[in-house]
Amino acid sequence: MSKGTALFRLVFNLSACLLLASPGWAAHIASTHPPAKKTPQKISETQHTRRRYRHLAHPRSTAVTRVSTTTRRRYHERFSMSSFADDITSGDITAGEDLVVRQAAIDALGNMNGTVLAIEPTSGRILAMVNQKLALSSGAQPCSTIKLSVALAALSEGLISKETEVSLGGRYRMNLTEALARSNNAYFEALGRKLGFEKVAYYAHEYGLGELAGYDIPGEQMGAYPDAVIPEKLGGVGKMCSFGEGVSMTPLQLGAMVSAIANGGTLYYLQHPTAPEEVTNFEPRVKRQLDIGNVIPDLSDGMAGAVQYGTARSLRVNFNEEEILGKTGTCSHAGTRFGWFASYANTDVGRVVVVIFLEGGRPTFGPKAAEIAGRMYRNMYDHNFFIAGHGLPADGAAMRAVSSNQ
Repeated sequence: MSKGTALFRLVFNLSACLLLASPGWAAHIASTHPPAKKTPQKISETQHTRRRYRHLAHPRSTAVTRVSTTTRRRYHERFSMSSFADDITSGDITAGEDLVVRQAAIDALGNMNGTVLAIEPTSGRILAMVNQKLALSSGAQPCSTIKLSVALAALSEGLISKETEVSLGGRYRMNLTEALARSNNAYFEALGRKLGFEKVAYYAHEYGLGELAGYDIPGEQMGAYPDAVIPEKLGGVGKMCSFGEGVSMTPLQLGAMVSAIANGGTLYYLQHPTAPEEVTNFEPRVKRQLDIGNVIPDLSDGMAGAVQYGTARSLRVNFNEEEILGKTGTCSHAGTRFGWFASYANTDVGRVVVVIFLEGGRPTFGPKAAEIAGRMYRNMYDHNFFIAGHGLPADGAAMRAVSSNQ
């Protein structure tokens, strides 16, 4: 027993000595032991977290892709038509046109895919029609130029005056002058709903939409105005009155309506002389008298505002010598964008109406059409068009007009 006890004590003492002689090793054991317990727990959490994030990552990435796709489709419309073209004047009949006006229009349009129409509003004579094939076509959606017709209808019905503010939601309100100048869609949607389709359509037809604007102009088509309101899913009467949805209007129809605004209410048939003798023997032909004389001043302020500070202010980059009143329009359909601008120059010696219609892709829009009109007015001005005796009659010029039914 004593030997066994002695042996046990020896082994115990040797072990104690080894432990006391190696404090670093003992410390190492002590310091690494707690992490050894944590390591499995840490690995377990990481695997769980990775599985969880892998599970969450799949639907998240799909959602982001879906939103991105929707955003691209909504804001990055693709266009299939070019905004530029060559030889757009090929086939035009020009023998009866004003050479100064025609050249000014050609130079201003350049290689843009579009048409330019210039009209003497006191007679209905077409002074120049560049790219006649497009000008005489079946037309296109009028975009925001339809607002002129809607504004005249609302003023004629006594629904508004130029000072009447229309509530557009919350505390936001706007009057006619600002709505025309800024081309506010919500304002005209509200007017359209208040007027209703029957009145909107009645006045549109009164102003010449849905019928031929010209008198004996070969190849002219008359566009289309729907017999019934478009479905609500397409915007109903509100969209018809803000964007012209469902309507097809020609440059000649818009030119005839703006000519009636410029001359105080006479809707002339447009005539396009094709020979010098037709110019010499020209007789204006009245389609009908419009009862708009008392509301034109309310409309004119908004058209002037569009050029001074609104959507057509790009016109003033090129021309600012005479007062120009106008209305822009921009919209697109089936891969083609439309750019409209209808205007008239209010000068001391008379008035002239200019309509620009463009079609194409992204470079095509209403302010671009207004810019082209500014270049045209500049060209005409520089070639002394706005002077007495050039052939532009004053508003009070004696002209024998005949009533016509076509």
